[in-house]
Amino acid sequence: MFKTNSKPVHNSSHQSLLWPSLGSAIENGIVWDSVYFVRIAQCGYEYEQSYAFLPLLPICISFLSRSVFGPLVPVIGERAVLGVSGYLINNVAFVFSALYFYRLSITILKDSEAALLSSILFCFNPASIFYSSIYTESLYSFLSIGGVYHLISGGNSLAVLYLALSGCARSNGVVNAGYFCFQTMHRAYDAMFQKRKISLAFLVVFAGALHCACIFAPFIAFQAYGYQNICVGRSHDELRPWCKARVPLLYNYIQSHYWGVGFLRYFQLKQLPNFLLASPILSLAFCSIIHYAKSRPQNFFSLGFRTSSEEKNCGLIFLLDSLSSSNVASTSEISPVKVEEDLNLKRRKKVIKRDNTAAYMESEPVVRGGYLSASVLPFVLHLGFMAVTAFLVMHVQVATRFLSANPPLYWFASYMMMTSRAKYGIWGRMIWGYSAAYIFLGSLLFSNFYPFT
Repeated sequence: MFKTNSKPVHNSSHQSLLWPSLGSAIENGIVWDSVYFVRIAQCGYEYEQSYAFLPLLPICISFLSRSVFGPLVPVIGERAVLGVSGYLINNVAFVFSALYFYRLSITILKDSEAALLSSILFCFNPASIFYSSIYTESLYSFLSIGGVYHLISGGNSLAVLYLALSGCARSNGVVNAGYFCFQTMHRAYDAMFQKRKISLAFLVVFAGALHCACIFAPFIAFQAYGYQNICVGRSHDELRPWCKARVPLLYNYIQSHYWGVGFLRYFQLKQLPNFLLASPILSLAFCSIIHYAKSRPQNFFSLGFRTSSEEKNCGLIFLLDSLSSSNVASTSEISPVKVEEDLNLKRRKKVIKRDNTAAYMESEPVVRGGYLSASVLPFVLHLGFMAVTAFLVMHVQVATRFLSANPPLYWFASYMMMTSRAKYGIWGRMIWGYSAAYIFLGSLLFSNFYPFT
């Protein structure tokens, strides 16, 4: 999420290494934010601005480099070993995130063809260079997507663990608490107004608040760790400005002071090229949200409370306790999904044969699966919050990788490519072309230390 102009620092003791050329080649790939992560793994948090990079990835790199890859230090050097550890962690995490993404897509979309296509799009997303580099994108996507998958599968404890760790990898991981908030909101409503059990509603709210607190805890603990190291034990004159605030937030101060992040602070004429760089992913995000809202206005604007009974039973599979264990468990075995996807395939074949596609879209029946299903709603709301934040608050060019772990982007892209090939065929080609161009250019620019995102 941040960039540094620091050039890679080469190991001064290369002469004593068994394979110095390999060590130098690996170190040359440690650029941009990778410099911070490797340095933190090697020396800890030395400077105030380094606290902008959360500790999960550096901890994993440090542990792996001192255990599994420790014997390689005399061969290629300590810094190169740290780099190898980071590359391995992120690429393995990306494989698992892709597997979780496919299982999540199968469960939500109930269509194996759409799930496979969206998973392939995720594997070749425009931010792929960051998923294979020493960045937090792979680790975050693995934990966030895996956490949501376990949530809809009824494994709340495992979901809390995954999502809490995602907040220890990237700051936006705390936003994943919104999935528990959405679930709690609907379960409390069901207990209060459907089952008429006030005590049950209070228990549901208490459990939801506890889950959300657990997700926030790692990020808050890290802020307290920074306060302890930088502020405690210093005189009033030596204190940094953020230390004197009523609520001392180190992360917010670093973002604003060192990188100029803030509401509308990036809206300058000189930043127009960066807005153009981010326009494809932001356009896809906002189009997916608008299309869902226009196609399912009752479900979208009521936050799922006015969903039809047919959609509620078939779509909102992770909201009610009675559905989280039975329906989702059977869904993971894909037996009911298979029946549903067969119906979807037959329905799609009939649609393709029709001449008037637009007329069919207007009279489209209630969708039990696919992108327009009721279960997609919390993911769309999450994407909306992230997209607005990226556009109005952040350095907008990082939106390409900031939004890359959001499933609705790929679900909507696959939906456009499959619903009506005559109408959306050009968009399918544009999506593949956009991904391929960003992968190619990103690999060239990023690896050679040129600005990309």
